[in-house]
Amino acid sequence: MIKPLSAAISTALFACVISPAMAQNATPTDLDQVIVTGSRTPISIEKVPGAVTVVNQEQVQRTLNLTEDATAVLARMVPGYSESSQAMSNSGETLRGRVALRLFDGVPQGSPLREGSRNGTFTDMGVIGRIEVINGPSAAEGIGGAGGVINYLSKNPEVEGHQTTVSTRYGTQFKDDSGQSKIGITHTFKGDAADFLISGAYIDRGIAYDGDGRRVGLNTSGSLSDSYSKNLFLKGGYNFGEGQMQRIQASYSNFHIGGKHNYIPVEGCRYDAVECPIPSTNTAEKGSIAGSLAEFNDFEQFAAKYTHADFFGGDLSVDLYWAKQAMRYVPENGADRQLVKPAPPEADRIWDQSEINSEKKGLRVAYAYGDLFAVEGLRLRTGLDLVEDTAEQRLALTDRVWVPPMKYTSLAPYAQLSWDIGPVTLDAGIRREDGELEIDGYTTTAYRDFTPVQGGKLDYKANLPNFGAIWRITDAWSVFASYSEGFGIANVGIPLRNIQANSPCKAVACIADLQPLITKNKEVGFNWRGEQAQVGISGYRSTSEFGSSLTVDKVTEDFILTRAPTRIEGIEMNSAWTFNDQWKATLLYSRIRGQTQYYDGSGLNKEMGILDISPDKVNASLTWTPNDRFDATLGVSRTFSRDLRETFVNPSNGAVYRNDEDTYGYALWDLSMNYDTGTYGKLSLGIENLLDKQYVLTWSQLPGWQNFFSGRGRMVSLTHTFTF
Repeated sequence: MIKPLSAAISTALFACVISPAMAQNATPTDLDQVIVTGSRTPISIEKVPGAVTVVNQEQVQRTLNLTEDATAVLARMVPGYSESSQAMSNSGETLRGRVALRLFDGVPQGSPLREGSRNGTFTDMGVIGRIEVINGPSAAEGIGGAGGVINYLSKNPEVEGHQTTVSTRYGTQFKDDSGQSKIGITHTFKGDAADFLISGAYIDRGIAYDGDGRRVGLNTSGSLSDSYSKNLFLKGGYNFGEGQMQRIQASYSNFHIGGKHNYIPVEGCRYDAVECPIPSTNTAEKGSIAGSLAEFNDFEQFAAKYTHADFFGGDLSVDLYWAKQAMRYVPENGADRQLVKPAPPEADRIWDQSEINSEKKGLRVAYAYGDLFAVEGLRLRTGLDLVEDTAEQRLALTDRVWVPPMKYTSLAPYAQLSWDIGPVTLDAGIRREDGELEIDGYTTTAYRDFTPVQGGKLDYKANLPNFGAIWRITDAWSVFASYSEGFGIANVGIPLRNIQANSPCKAVACIADLQPLITKNKEVGFNWRGEQAQVGISGYRSTSEFGSSLTVDKVTEDFILTRAPTRIEGIEMNSAWTFNDQWKATLLYSRIRGQTQYYDGSGLNKEMGILDISPDKVNASLTWTPNDRFDATLGVSRTFSRDLRETFVNPSNGAVYRNDEDTYGYALWDLSMNYDTGTYGKLSLGIENLLDKQYVLTWSQLPGWQNFFSGRGRMVSLTHTFTF
């Protein structure tokens, strides 16, 4: 039997459903056969009616040999995921053209109430054992999964008794201030009933250089360059009861990444025949802005979990979590941050820093029961989610409200039935979202005319069905089809902070942009798996009657939220070949197109641009393993050029709308090698951007507020891992 779509690349053995207690003690190979994201209890990956990508620990580690960027592994391994921003921010990174819900061990990171594009950097990647990705809209894990769900799962102890792993890493671009170093220590214990994991890591990063040898500019949403990070992660569990069928587990994570404040941004210029005949990307020079504070990400969470693998004949899982996030951005002197309007001359402008704070508490109960009503193969999964999510955004240096305090509370019951009928698996279910958004009254900033806005409450209620089927035609072929819906709130902080004196509505209750985002996804696909190769291909269409997309305000050059109908269509392909014991290869391809409207009633005639829809891409790798001690992987990531040149005429009044956006593509090569010395540990060499390619990041090719960034040039890293 074969696996759904892109999961095929990460799994190679026949899959079977296992209990939570078995999952805790399973080997890494066993764990590759099941997923927990979207189902809450382990389920065979071959019985998920849709495209699922599982990034295993080996693939995570290969990316870590090249870079510590938390989202780089997704860009390489997940077909519909856009290129990595190479920054503390994940601005411009989408999954199938929409924002994805990011989880760490099932706990949401960041807040959809104010999506600050910083929730991709929340822990040290050294503690991640695998990543499960549901490609496409899903309400299974709560609000925010318009593009899909990305669940980073922490490692589990694998070896009986005590084990300590010390990892050190040094990377350089061969410039005096480009050095990067890391030390990480992990200690695990696994006994008959108890187990625990303790991990700590510290990373120091220098400034980054592009292929031309110029410093890469500091990202206005936060850079990885010139930063440090520290991480503490603790997890422990105890199995008890008859047959050790019950387990209680607790974990704590504390992550901080902050700028070192050694450089200031220097804005470049895009080509203009008069003002900028020789274009140059943003760069950085040594110094600091007087009175400013360093940017940072603070992520802290606590989670407790209880499972019972034989609770009245079924699997019970109870999760309790608390999470807190704080994100401070770099200083900016934009017009919307000034104390007066109109903005003063450049020399008199103030610099201010935005800061987002969010906190969430949640309780999740899940129950799975097999052979329901004594019908063989009929399985029920049901549960209830309770969550309270709060968020706000302030201008920190002047202590001003930018986005008022918001609180979203939700009660969401769900039920899912699956039925194995010979080679066919049928799956259907529904989730009921019953939420309330409460927003305090506030006054906007000077740029928005100090407009008073009346607070209020909004109800969010929706029934979100899903259904699908998989037919395993032969041992080599299978096909699947599915329909699913995702539920979200479309980054409500942006329209709240943009209300001004001439806005038609100045009360929370009548702001249309605060309405929910419901995304509907239809998908079909097939998989083939032979003795030495496997291929999966799927096509999908994702629609929203009141969608969400980003555009750039021509005056402020900042992002504004556009609410309009959207339709996104795409094709994904994932494949792997094993030529012999020494050689294997992988290849994935993604093509996404999106349409929205020019104005209300124009129809879906406007092609969506790079802020939402990533260009076509191909990722490939070739791995050579001549013996048990050495392996080498050569990889390439290729993004393609895309030209949007459209003109649309309103037939009623003759108004002309133009949509011009050109982006060019490029290929980036990388090389990763591992050698196990045995007694002296494992050595890993990684070379990112092997050919030292000079390029501008795709999302940065679109003019915007100080966003003209080149990509990182060649980076050489050496990692030593010693286990005892």
